[in-house]
Amino acid sequence: MSAHEPRPDCTLCPRLVAFREQNATAYPDFHNGPVPSFGDLSARLLIVGLAPGLKGANRTARPFTGDYAGDLLYPSLIDAGFARGVYESRPDDSLQLPDCRITNAVRCVPPANKPTGEEAKTCRPFLVAEIAAMPRLQAMLALGRIAHEAVVRTFGLRQKDYPFGHGAQHRLPNGMLLADSYHCSRYNVNTNRLTPAMFAAVLQSLKDAMTA
Repeated sequence: MSAHEPRPDCTLCPRLVAFREQNATAYPDFHNGPVPSFGDLSARLLIVGLAPGLKGANRTARPFTGDYAGDLLYPSLIDAGFARGVYESRPDDSLQLPDCRITNAVRCVPPANKPTGEEAKTCRPFLVAEIAAMPRLQAMLALGRIAHEAVVRTFGLRQKDYPFGHGAQHRLPNGMLLADSYHCSRYNVNTNRLTPAMFAAVLQSLKDAMTA
């Protein structure tokens, strides 16, 4: 097992393990384990979400696949040129990420979609290792405030120096670019906090800021 991927039977977070076991009983055909990242380690862009959805990535074993967030995320990535193929809400569709990789700050589904601060801290070494394993990485896109804070902590930086804001871009001390977007969740889209046009604008701005 690579340092940037938890073991399938990871036991580091007792609450998440208990929830995983509960889901294995309720949904025996689901993945019910840490969800691996999606995309090549040679990608220039790493997208960081919060955690797998119960009936999305926890079911399909691919980030943002099979839940509402993926219905906005993946078509938008295709339109922006970060993905190609067709997204069909299943891990065996034709979707490919030629220059993008997607992961989560917390790799296991949490109860009520809300990981604790301690769980995020416990899972952070996998994000640290993921970043270290990407030799061409130029930029990171944080989906939501908690993902943004996880990235900032990963680099050992102060939150107040890099405040979260939709559409914000931060140049980190190592030269890497950190961009922010509201999470593409059903709630944010249904309340118009995040529209497809807003998300497309974030991706285009990010693409313009990255070097060839």
